[in-house]
Amino acid sequence: METLTHAPVLARFGYAVSDPTRARVLLALSQEPSYPSDLAESLGVSRQSMSNHLTCLRGCGLVVAVPDGRRTRYELADARLGHAIEDLLGVVLTVDPACCAPDGTCVA
Repeated sequence: METLTHAPVLARFGYAVSDPTRARVLLALSQEPSYPSDLAESLGVSRQSMSNHLTCLRGCGLVVAVPDGRRTRYELADARLGHAIEDLLGVVLTVDPACCAPDGTCVA
């Protein structure tokens, strides 16, 4: 395992939230820990898709898997991520529609 700080942390976070489903997973986990099947159901995605997204988020170091009996619960790797997500939700952006699509992808 490798420990990252500063710009690499932001890059990993940016990559993770660049996918709308992963962003929604992080939003959900910022509210409370959850199980993959519950996340899949609440976000309207397949369990396989949820498994892939959780694997990515775990690899980016943003979530951790916590054994809970015969199940595995997921939570944010650091409580400060929840605070950061909450702070980001309060940001208001003025964007150039010619530069970025509504989903945030760059079109330029």
